[in-house]
Amino acid sequence: MKCLVNLLREIGAELKSIIAQFKRGETWLTLGLIAGFGLLTYAVSRFAFKTDSVLMQLRFTVSACRQLSNGPIIFLFSGMIFFLLAVVVTFGEFQRYFTCKQHHAAYEARGALIYAICWCIVAISISGGGLLFFNSYCR
Repeated sequence: MKCLVNLLREIGAELKSIIAQFKRGETWLTLGLIAGFGLLTYAVSRFAFKTDSVLMQLRFTVSACRQLSNGPIIFLFSGMIFFLLAVVVTFGEFQRYFTCKQHHAAYEARGALIYAICWCIVAISISGGGLLFFNSYCR
């Protein structure tokens, strides 16, 4: 019985810490970034699946896209890699910004915020370029 009471206390403490995390702006910014990058990834992948030759052969997709040659495939694959790297760097710079802000290092925090915004713009630009490519290629 004593073990069960201790377990319930630990669960209660964990729930309080989770609720405290949701009161912080950093948590909501991170969740917003994850949702935004996830939506961009979904939008690009939706078009990418329309161009897949295996899915077209098996008739799992109704495609209005032309067949991709090697050049666009290499371009899109490289873009995907750089998009993922830009997303990782964006999250890292925002983490560095929050850490520097907690330690009252204003100059370093400002630099980290500038880098985070720049890398976020790079990631959005790469995914936007992929969307524009697929939009023009598939219609």
